[in-house]
Amino acid sequence: MSLILGIESSCDECSASVVRYTPEHCEALSVETFSQIDLHRPYGGVVPEIASRNHLETIIPMIDAALKSAGVTMKDIDAVAVTNRPGLVGALLVGVSAAKSLAYAFGKPLVPVHHLEGHLCSIYLNSPGKPPIERNSLEYPLMTLLVSGGHSQLHAIDTAPELWTPVMLETSRIGRSRDDAAGEAFDKTAKILGLPYPGGRYIDELAKTGDATKYAFPRALPQKDTLDFSFSGLKTAVLNEAQKLENAGRLEEEKPNLCASLQQAIIDALISKMEIAVRRHRSRTLSVVGGVAANSRFRSILNERWKFWGLSSPPIFPSPEFCTDNAAMIAAAGAFRYRQGLAIQGEQLLCLNAFSSGAIAP
Repeated sequence: MSLILGIESSCDECSASVVRYTPEHCEALSVETFSQIDLHRPYGGVVPEIASRNHLETIIPMIDAALKSAGVTMKDIDAVAVTNRPGLVGALLVGVSAAKSLAYAFGKPLVPVHHLEGHLCSIYLNSPGKPPIERNSLEYPLMTLLVSGGHSQLHAIDTAPELWTPVMLETSRIGRSRDDAAGEAFDKTAKILGLPYPGGRYIDELAKTGDATKYAFPRALPQKDTLDFSFSGLKTAVLNEAQKLENAGRLEEEKPNLCASLQQAIIDALISKMEIAVRRHRSRTLSVVGGVAANSRFRSILNERWKFWGLSSPPIFPSPEFCTDNAAMIAAAGAFRYRQGLAIQGEQLLCLNAFSSGAIAP
């Protein structure tokens, strides 16, 4: 058994978590997160300087709260895991600096974690009081759709996370967004419609009372020879339609229909590529991770379609608290890498840096 303290500060969520790792389970003993949504909402998006300054104010309280909630101290922790790429550099540096200080002061190993790898690991997390996920019972190949913020990617994963290579994010990726990602499409179209930030949840809610067939928004890259995504054309189509309705004085009454139609366009694009990928790679299991995985319409449709794709079981979604950015998924990814002996210690950990790019590098 290992206890891992995870720290996440890549964007607008300041989070700390303690995860207990065993060969069978990966359980989040605590997750403490401060969301900056209210701070950024007046600007319609994340302001890097505001994000960094708020992380400075909240990182230590989040770490203290996570340790206290888990009923442990730093002496009980076996290793510290921290997001060091990709993200806002100023925000990342706050978490990396805190993790380096704690690891060095208490003589603990430090595990740098790629943020997207954390999302891929979120499906292996158990929440207190919920049935445990038996990692050893998952069937591979596993097809994973990662839809988080500025990322929409498909990953064909052949092995359990304890066996992932250091470059698995690159070697397993079979599809990606060529421009706007799905999460960006939700937020940008919501802004066009005058909905609050972040827009995905408001579109999801309004769409429940709308007609998804009212507006024929584009589904880009429909050809089967690519598994890539593109959503920039959807944003333009929504903008043009919204301007027409605004000029006609009908925008407010049509918002539910617009939301339902654009949401359906995003979901259709994601699901069509997922089906092609599952069949092409003969996947046995399917998972969806990241913020868009919390979309109720997306989950509902996918839970209906998987039966016809040759999969052995229903799709796997993280618990809602693990869909958005959180430190538990970082701690889980750190636990798997720690078991592989990929932690850094002593003077070496003081050289760890933060990177805005997601490219794999030392």
